Amino acid sequence: MIAIDNTIAQQTFKELQIQQLVKTPTLEILSISLAEKSIFPKHISPKDAHLIVLEGSIDFHIENQIIKLTAQQHFGFSKEVEHWVSAIEDTKFLIIR
Repeated sequence: MIAIDNTIAQQTFKELQIQQLVKTPTLEILSISLAEKSIFPKHISPKDAHLIVLEGSIDFHIENQIIKLTAQQHFGFSKEVEHWVSAIEDTKFLIIR
């Protein structure tokens, strides 16, 4: 039987919500929902990472720059670089690292 995971669709917009979708020794995929005007606080990634916006829009703050990302856009960034995210509107995105 094939199991379908609806975690992303069911994830609510209540401040910051993080769900781990996949975790193996070499890969991690996180589903993030960020409510409008909410903040994903400053942090660093332990691995090089890719952010894919599924819906909504965010400002991605990294190295004194603000990168606006909207639905269906992708952005890659290096490990151990401090960054944070602010939601312009209700947004869902994936982190793949």
